Amino acid sequence: MTLQEKDPIIANLIDEEENRQIRHIELIASENFVSQAVLQATGSVLTNKYAEGYPGARYYGGCEVVDKVESLAQERLKQLFGVEYANKPKLIIAGASSYSRFVHFKEFYQIAQEVGAYLMCDIAHIAGPIVAGLHPTPVGCSHFITSTTHKTLRGPRGGIIMMGKDFENWQGVKTLQGRVKKTSELVNSAVIPGTQGGPLLHVIAAKAVAFKEALSLEFKRYQKQVLANAKHMAKVFSDLGYRVVSGGTDNHLFCLDLRSKAITGRDAEKKLNQVGITLNKNAIPFDTTSPFVTSGIRIGTPAMTTRGLKEIDMEKVANLIHEVLECQEEKRLTRIKQEIGEWMQGFPMPD
Repeated sequence: MTLQEKDPIIANLIDEEENRQIRHIELIASENFVSQAVLQATGSVLTNKYAEGYPGARYYGGCEVVDKVESLAQERLKQLFGVEYANKPKLIIAGASSYSRFVHFKEFYQIAQEVGAYLMCDIAHIAGPIVAGLHPTPVGCSHFITSTTHKTLRGPRGGIIMMGKDFENWQGVKTLQGRVKKTSELVNSAVIPGTQGGPLLHVIAAKAVAFKEALSLEFKRYQKQVLANAKHMAKVFSDLGYRVVSGGTDNHLFCLDLRSKAITGRDAEKKLNQVGITLNKNAIPFDTTSPFVTSGIRIGTPAMTTRGLKEIDMEKVANLIHEVLECQEEKRLTRIKQEIGEWMQGFPMPD
């Protein structure tokens, strides 16, 4: 029985969301469009299997196939980033969600070494450019690396924990036999059973598919286009008289300071969404407004680059955003919404 037959309400809502994604210009930096292969893995029969524990050490039987799936995902992840481990101490965290410049992880690592601290680098937003060689990597200059698997990696929604190299834990935690545990063992036990029970094997399979896609030359070309689109779009906004926070971008996103435009980030987000341009309000450095209001907006290019938009298209998007923010005529806003919906039909979702 199909979903439409079983639950037409949910089926219709899914169709409604798919239509929204097709007709809207998606500029939320933390969103992307997965391939049909990733979607297929996410919706596979692997969702039926309960597999608490790790490959080869499950609490349940019948895990011989899903063990292969999870192990393959781990191996592809290690190959993708070039790491050995995927999954009184002090901790320094290096990461950001709206920072448009390079993160120099080596400098963070030097500080961590000086003060005797662990360094955890969160690369949730910049994992894609990193594996494509377009951003400095934390591998080799951090103790732990965390990331999401969606955003610029273009996989299913989820997370990963990695270590460039394994090492004995600094706390001296030992096994019952007296052996000092490797840090990876502590990470594993902190995840399962510490915070997680049965993993989502269908999502792990989809991650493996996404990691394979990210190992391709096409993915590197895609990441280059993501950055080219962001740089060009930031320049267009600058030419239009907007202040781009930090003066530009080295990655897939940037923030606009709207204080000179007499509109808040919240109102800009709402107004743009009404015409089919989706982005988010965002605080800017030294913002004096509430984080629920903000003085800026954040713009990202990964999702629309996936759909095939190039620099000339992003220039059009920037000009549309400018026109909408300046426009006070409801009829013109309605026409813009129709124009955007028709324009987006020419950029198919990924196959």
